[in-house]
Amino acid sequence: MAERGEHLFCCLPFYYEECGEYMTTFVNDIAKMTLSTPFAVGDVNVYLVKSDALTLMDAGPLTDTAWFQLTDQLSLLGYKPQDIEQIVLTHHHPDHAGLLDRFSSHVKMIGHPYNKFWLERDDHFHEVYDRFFLQLATESGLPQEYLRAIPKFKAPLRFMGNRKLDMDINEGDVIPGMEEWKVIETLGHAQSHLSFYRESDGVLIAGDHLLANISPNPLIEPPFDGEFIRTKPLLQYNASLKKLLDIPISLAYTGHGDNIRDVHKLIPKRLEKQDERARGVLEMLKGNRLTVFDICKTLFPSVYQKELGLTLSETIGQLDYLESFPYIKKEMQDGVYYYFA
Repeated sequence: MAERGEHLFCCLPFYYEECGEYMTTFVNDIAKMTLSTPFAVGDVNVYLVKSDALTLMDAGPLTDTAWFQLTDQLSLLGYKPQDIEQIVLTHHHPDHAGLLDRFSSHVKMIGHPYNKFWLERDDHFHEVYDRFFLQLATESGLPQEYLRAIPKFKAPLRFMGNRKLDMDINEGDVIPGMEEWKVIETLGHAQSHLSFYRESDGVLIAGDHLLANISPNPLIEPPFDGEFIRTKPLLQYNASLKKLLDIPISLAYTGHGDNIRDVHKLIPKRLEKQDERARGVLEMLKGNRLTVFDICKTLFPSVYQKELGLTLSETIGQLDYLESFPYIKKEMQDGVYYYFA
């Protein structure tokens, strides 16, 4: 049987791939630049936007390869890194927020306030992160020998920048120098995720919220801001997708891969596919009482050990989705949740 969850692989460690030749140009004041990453998702797209302020949307991973590619493509556009006036983040993942450190202090860093926890990574961050995932792993029924893998969940952060935000933005805010762009909160793939919409021509800079060929994986993140109940990112993600159906989008620039020209046709397909995946988990639960780990091993038999954090996030997302109807219930026994239909 083919393994489920092939849509998962955003932000997985992999190998460098050199980009081939590239030609960069502005289209309606937006230039798409592609950088290689050390992750299995492959290349990441960042965008240079000419407006009242020269703005870089996302910055790629913290690698020398990505920095060389970025400076080279900026040169083809007639710019140098020191010409950038501000960097606006779609979200905090290392393949998007890594190179912030390479820019001079005059460049303003702008993004959702939740970015700060991941960019600064202070003692509070590490304490909350480790405690949260240890509890989650225990409640998910992971055997004791798997718990030592939890610190490895943070391994991709070595490709992350360490730079404070100069300005927080939320839905409805105006970005200085980009007054024609609307900020849209699109939580799910990350708790810091924002998309940016230009009403004059219907263009959306979507980050990883929309991808042409794969469905982004909504990742479980610790609540760093004093909350005690974890978020349910798959439910957030579906709600954020539906939000876009009310917006006349002509073209979406994505964080990975191709642009999307028919956003409103793609979104129902994504939602339908998500429901199909969850119903597969529902069938698995009928007549059984299973832990998250039991289900995770069945869904991802060949990768769950190597990519434990991602596969647990995906599995818990499916269970959150089924609980929301509710098609399933859960009970705790000896500190472990058991799910049943």
